[in-house]
Amino acid sequence: MLTDGVLTRGAFGWTMQGNFTSLCPNGTQWVWEGLGECAQDARDMASIYLGLLSILCFMVSSLPQYYSSCKTGNMDSALSIWFLLLWLGGDSCNLVGSFLADQLPLQTYTAVYYVIADLLMLAMYIYYKTKNKMAESRTVLHVVGVICVLGFTGSLVHPPSLGAQPELVPSGFRGRALLSTSDVSPIKAFTPKEIIGFSIGSVSSVLYLCSRLPQMYTNFKRKSTEGVSYFLFALVILGNTTYGLSVLLKNPDDGQGERSYLIHHLPWLIGSLGTLSLDLIISIQFISYRKASVPAAAEDGGRDETMPLIRG
Repeated sequence: MLTDGVLTRGAFGWTMQGNFTSLCPNGTQWVWEGLGECAQDARDMASIYLGLLSILCFMVSSLPQYYSSCKTGNMDSALSIWFLLLWLGGDSCNLVGSFLADQLPLQTYTAVYYVIADLLMLAMYIYYKTKNKMAESRTVLHVVGVICVLGFTGSLVHPPSLGAQPELVPSGFRGRALLSTSDVSPIKAFTPKEIIGFSIGSVSSVLYLCSRLPQMYTNFKRKSTEGVSYFLFALVILGNTTYGLSVLLKNPDDGQGERSYLIHHLPWLIGSLGTLSLDLIISIQFISYRKASVPAAAEDGGRDETMPLIRG
């Protein structure tokens, strides 16, 4: 005979006290066992697939920039150091906030990879900065900035311990309509742990939005996007889109209304979907500066071609 179990949401999935059939009726077992998620209908499965696609996009998004940097060797001049630092700061806050605010497991898994990829890209930036022998004072300033951000990240990895707030979830299941306006359920109260996570997540979304501005300025100042891989931003756009949709499509916990669900996930939605407009502006810069560089290249080519005739 099946008995109801207790389901406690954690940062990396559900802590289970009971069996799969009673805790997640009509659920998909491989999602439950592999990802710690309870996917009970087509909308939940769409959320899972979009979340996995977003992770894949973010995993490969850095590879074109790594290749471009190794090929051109001008990563230190092509990318803004503040773009990288703010991006790392946003991803670090995103990781800690996701952990504290008990976000979806896929959100936490993605955040872990974000930080690793950012640290690798930052290490490459420092390598090319040193290799190209830039001004010593600027190098010291950037290294100090990197150390400060890394120190801040390390301090957040060990947040103050707060009591876990278990959630009892009965075996019943209620689907929802995407962005339904008929929801009259009260907003679920935040626990102290969730308040800290929500606040850090809000800081993360602000850092994400601010991180694009230095890169936009650098592109404008150089009137060029040479050394910056467009595939980096194209894949980030796709990753943020699928990430945001995966959060929106997920059914809320039983007893939690549509409005309450959106409010609890609001910083992460702003951080992912809010940066799309700025990434699109950077895409426009790629198009405009690439068109401007074609006539200049043709003019230089023509000048080189006629130079021997003039000298002769």
